Amino acid sequence: MMDYEKIIHSLIDPIIEEPDSVLIRLNEESEKDLTILIAAEKDDTARLIGRRGIIANSIREIISVAGKSENIHVHVKFESFDEEIKED
Repeated sequence: MMDYEKIIHSLIDPIIEEPDSVLIRLNEESEKDLTILIAAEKDDTARLIGRRGIIANSIREIISVAGKSENIHVHVKFESFDEEIKED
């Protein structure tokens, strides 16, 4: 399988302020279905989503194209650490 984590880091690290605090979790739903969760600090999450979701949609598109080369449907979700704390 392709190294999606490395691809995502190469895309998002230049955009965010705290690349060391980013958590990327891969969750294989099935052989052909993969969900990637990108969790970051609140401000970095806002940067990754961008105005009207433009940056997030671009990241999703790039990762989707990478997945298609392996016949995998990839979902990308964004979350901030603040939201995780509230949910617990």
